[in-house]
Amino acid sequence: MEKTAIISGGASGIGKAAALKLAGAGFRVCLLDVNDTKLTEVKKEMEDKAYKVMTIPCDISDYDQVKMAAKKMMEQWGRIDVVFANAGIVGQTASIESMSIENWINVHNINLNGTFFLVKASIPHVKKQGGSIIITSSVSGNRVFSQAGFTAYSTSKAAQAAFAKMAALELAKYHIRVNVICPGGIETDFSKSIKRSQDLEEIKVPVAFPEGSKPLDKRSGKPEEVANLVKFLATDESSHITGTEIYIDGAESLLIG
Repeated sequence: MEKTAIISGGASGIGKAAALKLAGAGFRVCLLDVNDTKLTEVKKEMEDKAYKVMTIPCDISDYDQVKMAAKKMMEQWGRIDVVFANAGIVGQTASIESMSIENWINVHNINLNGTFFLVKASIPHVKKQGGSIIITSSVSGNRVFSQAGFTAYSTSKAAQAAFAKMAALELAKYHIRVNVICPGGIETDFSKSIKRSQDLEEIKVPVAFPEGSKPLDKRSGKPEEVANLVKFLATDESSHITGTEIYIDGAESLLIG
C-alpha cells in the first residue's frame, strides 16, 4: 500500500522541497496552501515527474477548511500516513509595546492554531494504521531569543514544540510519532514576507558573532536539506524517535541563543 502525506505550506520553500522528496520516495502527497497560483505550478512540476499529487487551496487558520481538506484526501486516497504541519508566518516584527493585537492573533492563528487544526483533523485517519506527525517549529523560541521584534513568532514556535511533546505521549499508543524540526536560516523566500516596525532599533540587543553567524560551511541551510530530515522522520528509519526537537541550523543557534 502506497503511503500518503499531507503538507501545509506545501507550495513553496521547505513544504515544496519536502513534497518533492517524499514523492520521490514513493509517497502520494497532498499539498495545502493559500497561494492558488503556486499550488498550480507545483502540481504541474510534480506531475511532469510522474509523481502522485493532489493540491487543495486551504487557509490553515480555518478549521473547517482544514477538516475538509483531510476529508478530500481520504476520499481520494483512503489514508493519511504522514502529517507535515509546516505552514507559518513571522508577521510584523515589532516591540511588545507597539505590536498590534491583530498581528499577535494572526501569527498565532496560522503558526499555532494552524498546526493544531491540521493535527486534530488528521488524527482520526492516521490512527487507523499509525504514522508520523512532523511540525516545523524554529530555533526562534527554542534556542534563540535575541531577535528583536520576534516575540509573537518565537512564542508561537515555542508553543508548537510543547504541543508536539504532549501529542507524542497521547498518540504513542496509536503508533503515531510526533516530532519537531527547528530550522535556522534557510534559503527560502520566507524572510521577504517579514514586515518590520520602525521601533526595532530601540529594542535591539547587540550580539557579537565570532567568525560570522554560520559556523558550519559559512552558509544558510537549503530547503532540500530540511526535506531530507522530513523524509527521515516520515519513514520507519526513525521508528523509535518521538517527542523530540531536532535542530537543523549548522550550529547557528549555538552562537546567537
